Amino acid sequence: MKRIKDRFDLDGKVAVITGASKGIGLAIARGLAEFGAQVVISSRKWEGINEAVDSLEAEGIQVVGKVCHVGDLAQCESLIQETVDELGAVDILVNNAAINPHYGPVHTLDMVALQKTMQVNLEAVHRMSNLVYPVMKQHGKGSIINISSIEGLQPGKGMSGYSMSKSALNMLTRSQAHEWGKDGIRVNAIAPGLIKTKFSKALWQNDALMQYVKEHVPAGRAADPEEIAGLAVFLASDASSYCTGGIYLADGGFMLANAL
Repeated sequence: MKRIKDRFDLDGKVAVITGASKGIGLAIARGLAEFGAQVVISSRKWEGINEAVDSLEAEGIQVVGKVCHVGDLAQCESLIQETVDELGAVDILVNNAAINPHYGPVHTLDMVALQKTMQVNLEAVHRMSNLVYPVMKQHGKGSIINISSIEGLQPGKGMSGYSMSKSALNMLTRSQAHEWGKDGIRVNAIAPGLIKTKFSKALWQNDALMQYVKEHVPAGRAADPEEIAGLAVFLASDASSYCTGGIYLADGGFMLANAL
């Protein structure tokens, strides 16, 4: 029987991470690589990818960088095909890329912003997952990790479009898990709370919001991206072999803030 410690080993596994040039995606790339995975990081622009690759290599971590705009089908197909051709498989897919072009009341959310949000936060996840599905099915095993948000469980002020996309992503995750389990593919989602990334800078630099977090959220603070990476390693590895269809909170207790 494999030791519990050994079940976290990702040696020989190939992982693809979207939106991985910074923030949560980059932290997850570092974590998966530290546990032995061959990691392919992707993002829209070479400049960001090169900076990420250089920063990881400076730490002694080797990764492969590839350009991919997840809203472009051809680029998504190339990312997966090139990874399979060069590394032989895709064992782990982390759908991390996301956008939030609208911040404000729901009645000001126009269709252009909503469609753009859905295209990246939902449709692209569906597309990328469908591209790796036959590869994982052929190997009889795989782990897909969708990066959701607590906004998909409880809407936040001014975050209506983003919340809708992440709520739909949660159901996509459960649908994938339900249908693909027979093929040995596990699908789970991580729902972070307030994380100190460039993406969420407007939130964690809001003094009023941070005061609320300090007073009402059990953890009393925002998190660093690295605090999401351990959960991703768990879900990517055999340590979570009986976990599928789950929406895992990493929110410092934010969802409990209004509990009496």
